[in-house]
Amino acid sequence: MTADRPPVEPIDLASLPDPIRLAFERLMAAALAYPDAYEDHPWGDTVVKVRGKIFLFIGVGPDGLSLSTKLPRSADDVLALPFTQPTRYGLHRSGWVTSRFGRDDEPPVELLAAWLDESYRAVAPRRLLAANGLEPVARER
Repeated sequence: MTADRPPVEPIDLASLPDPIRLAFERLMAAALAYPDAYEDHPWGDTVVKVRGKIFLFIGVGPDGLSLSTKLPRSADDVLALPFTQPTRYGLHRSGWVTSRFGRDDEPPVELLAAWLDESYRAVAPRRLLAANGLEPVARER
């Protein structure tokens, strides 16, 4: 039995400040460009998955932009940045990091895209990566 959930209200992207809207659009386009990547909405959240596994949680709204990526190699360094924090619900133990940007912030899209790449390569199946000339990412020891 599934719980009834209220429908997710779509965000009017045009109502957002340009830096937030553009960051959201660019990051979604980059995420969906990876092999076998697709958008999904479990729990009412926007995520991007590869073969059923989430590699990006992303949300945008009147308060700004939030995203979480799996960073097994760079999480420790990334967490030193002021706009990052360990992802809740125990996900941080697997290297997940959440980044939050307020409505008036300018997200560093190139840096976030690099984290998106690490997250995809940490989650995607090895055979899929190899078939597309990509190296997997493992936690540094």
